[in-house]
Amino acid sequence: MAPVTLAPSPITPTVDFDRDGVQHGFLRLPYSRDDSAWGSVMIPITVVRNGSGPTALLTGANHGDEYEGAVALFDLSQTLTADRVAGRVIIVPAMNYPAFQAGTRTSPIDKGNLNRSFPGRPDGTVTQKIADYFTRELLPLADLVMDIHSGGRTLDFVPFAAAHILPDKDQEARCFAAVAAFAAPYSMRMLEIDAVGMYDTAAEEQGKTFVTTELGGGGTGRAETIAIAKRGVRNVLHHAGILTGDQPSDAQAAEASRWLDMPSADCFRFAEDSGLIEACVDLGQPVRKGDLLARIHPIGRTGLAPSEYRAALDGILAARHFPGLVKAGDCIAVVGTVES
Repeated sequence: MAPVTLAPSPITPTVDFDRDGVQHGFLRLPYSRDDSAWGSVMIPITVVRNGSGPTALLTGANHGDEYEGAVALFDLSQTLTADRVAGRVIIVPAMNYPAFQAGTRTSPIDKGNLNRSFPGRPDGTVTQKIADYFTRELLPLADLVMDIHSGGRTLDFVPFAAAHILPDKDQEARCFAAVAAFAAPYSMRMLEIDAVGMYDTAAEEQGKTFVTTELGGGGTGRAETIAIAKRGVRNVLHHAGILTGDQPSDAQAAEASRWLDMPSADCFRFAEDSGLIEACVDLGQPVRKGDLLARIHPIGRTGLAPSEYRAALDGILAARHFPGLVKAGDCIAVVGTVES
């Protein structure tokens, strides 16, 4: 069977990835719609290049209701100068720009979840076209890929940087070294409940050093978590040899980072009932196997006993459901085990 030849991407960059200096521009994706027959989605991008060296691809707002990455990367795009760079930094503060503009996890155009749309399609939906461009055009340029997440409107996390257990142990070691360099309060060996279609998977399959984060949540960015994102991005760029000059010492932060693991699906607790959630443990608090994590109270009438959800292993509460009402199937808690 002959190999499938994909059509060229419809996305056109207004920047030159091979030109030295600082460039601010767009990834322009044609999008014909009711209010603009020949309209486009204009995704902001910055390229900072100075001679030869490794390339970092930095992204935020893969989900549009996650703000720490967008704030940190819009700030970096405005402050990073070429004389501080050895190599190239590609900055896309809001990957899923339509979702970012709407403040929603998924795109208001096609309801696409960008982080479940890879490798994408050049002839697909708007979201699939964005995924395809990153897969075929941007990821091949990069040595280091960092995608900054938080919990959005429905989850809240202890702030951590993370990488995944990988078949290629050399690649895995590079990823976890970058996680350590990020120097978040927590560092996670992360297990995904559904890795199919993820940007993470696309980057890792291309052999990239990949770092992700979860930095808080609740559909907003706190001063603390934004500061963690700003500092962590620069730490990793220093670690990669791309950002030059003096680096503020984060040795204490790196030393203090607590390493967590997600060894199995027992880390996750999912609601089997709908109703009003009562948190019984706060983020970061220690839990033992069997400890009560949350109750879900029925809300259709009074006098009904709540359902109880307990920890399946020892660790700390690393994530929780954010709004007060939950539906059956929602993830309500994640327990991370503490590495000794």
